[in-house]
Amino acid sequence: MRKALRWLLALVVLIGTLSTAGAATAAPKLSAPLDQGGPPSPEATGSDGTAGSATGDIKDRLLAIPGMSLVEEKPYTGYRFFVLNYTQPVDHRHPSKGTFQQRITVLHKDTSRPTVFYTGGYNVSTNPSRREPTQIVDGNQVSMEYRFFTPSRPAPADWSKLDIWQAASDQHRIFRALKPLYGQKWLSTGGSKGGMTATYYERFYPRDMDGVVAYVAPNDVVNKEDSAYDRFFRTVGSAECRDRLNAVQREALVRREPLEKKYEAYAADNDYTFSTIGSLDRAYEAVVLDYVWGFWQYSLLSDCDTIPADAAHASDDAIWDSIDTISGFSAYTDQGLETYTPYYYQAGTQLGAPTIHFPHIEKKLIRYGYQPPRNFVPRTIDMRFQPWAMRDVDSWVRHHAHHMLFVYGQNDPWGAERFRVGAGARDAYVLTAPGMNHGANVAGLVADEKAMATARILDWAGVAPAAVQDDPAKARPLARYDARLDRHDVEREPALRP
Repeated sequence: MRKALRWLLALVVLIGTLSTAGAATAAPKLSAPLDQGGPPSPEATGSDGTAGSATGDIKDRLLAIPGMSLVEEKPYTGYRFFVLNYTQPVDHRHPSKGTFQQRITVLHKDTSRPTVFYTGGYNVSTNPSRREPTQIVDGNQVSMEYRFFTPSRPAPADWSKLDIWQAASDQHRIFRALKPLYGQKWLSTGGSKGGMTATYYERFYPRDMDGVVAYVAPNDVVNKEDSAYDRFFRTVGSAECRDRLNAVQREALVRREPLEKKYEAYAADNDYTFSTIGSLDRAYEAVVLDYVWGFWQYSLLSDCDTIPADAAHASDDAIWDSIDTISGFSAYTDQGLETYTPYYYQAGTQLGAPTIHFPHIEKKLIRYGYQPPRNFVPRTIDMRFQPWAMRDVDSWVRHHAHHMLFVYGQNDPWGAERFRVGAGARDAYVLTAPGMNHGANVAGLVADEKAMATARILDWAGVAPAAVQDDPAKARPLARYDARLDRHDVEREPALRP
């Protein structure tokens, strides 16, 4: 009977409908009970709704949160910026079984302003920056480093505790810890893997956030069905540009022998090794096969002029330089892969990974094809794929999305498999920025969609001016653009990663 009850409890927690406040309070070093969110308690909230301890320096109030510690504070005009560590359970279902320090940052403007919760799904930057929704609502920003990206990794690392529910629960606990200080409305956001993360967080804890802005978030529902990517590459950009890219990619495989000798020298000069992927030959082909994808992910159609126009007669150096600039020959070395082990582990256990075909290259030139994530993770780490994970999230978004905005780039390959909203969704949108790549954003949408999206973000954050409420076409970001602070560029990750 006890086993049955424990199994039932775990199942209900997984779908995000049960409060586990009792379990969290069993670990005295951990704060913010793991429940479904909601407003802070009356005793924790001041008359203005911002925080019970409405007086005192914001740093002192942050550090008064149990489990919160300061790494450093960096000055920035008009803000306070803090790099912090927050104590998290390794396993949110069993908080007493160990903790780790998760790195977060807080860009503090004012507790009377809304707060944007950002993650890129990888490491967190320790320099002040402001994401697009933060600029739009002129608010605070909390940024989270994804679990298992160093230094936010338990020691020893139990990789079975790296999954989308555990990561969403990290975010939930941070939100619950900070909500008494930042009592106004919250939005979550992220780009690429961060957009995926914001979506998963909403799926498991739909009562936490007042809105979600997910940028260029891939949605690989059925891992073995990737024909959407093949269709994308048949029509993206222009025929001339596609021909140039395809020719350089093919030529790099035709010249495999001389270019691999160059690769050997390059690896020796930089002390690169290939134990994880298995050989330099495997790494070479992986880099080359990423080339076309990498171009469209990070470049624009106007950048096609940088691609050799006559690959067959280009020098070896020209082919090498073009491949290296776009794909990066260090990407599949042990040293290049190490930072991204958590991503490849998740791709091979829950997220899925794309596989595409290369009709412009003879089969005899391709030895391995797109290699699975298993090849990029040390064999000492066990992996088993869970095909139901993405199906669950996709179904939830289609039928239950509420106050969610998905933004994609027309020429971004990751958008070939995207999130979609169905009849059950409310106030939820999927928009495409014409001509844009993996850096697509609200600013890049056509004028009427840009105004509508901006108006919805302002409304969800509770700061839409009366003029915008009357006429969404008048919606504009509330904060002035800051070239040093605002991040509207594409977030580049080497190799085939979202």
